[in-house]
Formats: sequence, C-alpha cells, structure tokens
Amino acid sequence: MLDIKEIEKILPHRYPFLMIDRIEEIVPLQYAKGYKNITYNEEFFQGHFPDEPVMPGVLQIEAIAQVGACAILYHDDYKGKTAYFLSVNKAKFRKKVVPGDKLVIETRMTHFSNGRGIGEGKAYVDGEIACEAEVTFIVR
Repeated sequence: MLDIKEIEKILPHRYPFLMIDRIEEIVPLQYAKGYKNITYNEEFFQGHFPDEPVMPGVLQIEAIAQVGACAILYHDDYKGKTAYFLSVNKAKFRKKVVPGDKLVIETRMTHFSNGRGIGEGKAYVDGEIACEAEVTFIVR
C-alpha cells in the first residue's frame, strides 16, 4: 500500500492535480488499484457545476492514467521518469461522481514495451462503474 507521500515520490503530480489518495495494490508493469475520496473542497467543483457538483469526466480519466502510471513508474527501471498521454480511447461515463464518493480506480496494462504502453482502466463508485477508458502512453 502506498500513501500520498509515497505516491508523490513516484508521480510528478501535486495538489490540486494529484487524483489519487492511496494505492492499495500494485504489481509493477502490470496492474495497480487505488482510490480518491471526492470531497466538496475539490477546486474543480467551484466551476463544475456550482449548483450541482460533478467530477469532470476528463479528471476521472486522469485518475485512471495516474493509477496506471504508478504501476509503471514503481518499477526500478522507470523510477524518476514521467508517463505522458498519447491517446485516450473507448472512454465511457456511466455514473456521476459527486462529493462524498470514494472513487476506486483499477488500471491494468494490456501492452507495455520499450517505454510505450496501453492500459485499460475502470473507476467505480459503490461497486458500480462510473468511468472506463483505454489510455495509451509513453514513458520518458
């Protein structure tokens, strides 16, 4: 299990753009599972939407990517590097994510070779899929 301080040693992201509170499971280069507790104090809720706060879908995809990046960058060969998006495919949003939710995120690598990879991620609230996407990335 990785707490926020350990995650910050792996990822270059910082508040308010770090979308993970904890990593619960990690298999380097293959899989990671983590979560983010969604609070009303998140900066994006000020404008999305003031009368009906909803976590933006693009930030849910970012959370999927960050959990996947932890799986890659946790490995000794990639420590100190950064994972960059190349593309997002098959994104689907199935449930609103609102303050008070615990967003549980799982990302599994379907391909990784020579610093390039594809991850399939799903984000859940109360056991229901809120978001899913395929992310393609490069590590430098």
